[in-house]
Amino acid sequence: MRKLIVLEHISMDGVIQAPGGKDEDPEEGFDLGGWSGGFSDDELGVALRKKMGTPFDLLLGRRTFEIWEPYWPLNGHIWPEVNTATKYVASNTRTSSDWSPSVFLNGDIVERVLEIKNSPGPDLNVWGSGNLLQTLIKHDLIDEFWLMIYPVTLGPGKRLFAEGTIPARFKVTESVVTPSGIIVATYSRR
Repeated sequence: MRKLIVLEHISMDGVIQAPGGKDEDPEEGFDLGGWSGGFSDDELGVALRKKMGTPFDLLLGRRTFEIWEPYWPLNGHIWPEVNTATKYVASNTRTSSDWSPSVFLNGDIVERVLEIKNSPGPDLNVWGSGNLLQTLIKHDLIDEFWLMIYPVTLGPGKRLFAEGTIPARFKVTESVVTPSGIIVATYSRR
């Protein structure tokens, strides 16, 4: 069975919206996009490269997919594995993309994700995808959280653990604090 691993840049107060850029996700008037800038350091880079270099397929929400779709095919030299990974996209509106291999999931997303988890292949990595995450959390489908917790609070914004979070227990299986104060921690199900 494949593991479903959530990888997130997250503020201390739980915001995951638009860490990478000003215009990344301005939904609901969010104007703090790019908040993770200025915190990167070599140790975070090492942790990211290690995680991004392991075999994976992607499970993404439509909005995250559409942010990544024009960028990664042109910047594969930064992260070659992202272009060869199968991208499973939760969407009731999209059915195809030139960025392949891509598989669009519609209908009962919980059922579709369970089918994929039970199929052969590498682990499924979820980046961003705030709306999809709420469904995955609510239905207890996540095996591991790999979080980069930044030393900043933001107030408004989409949160990793929002409405629908169910009780669950985790154990820290790996952690490091980078020189810029980012806590990189792996939380696996107990």
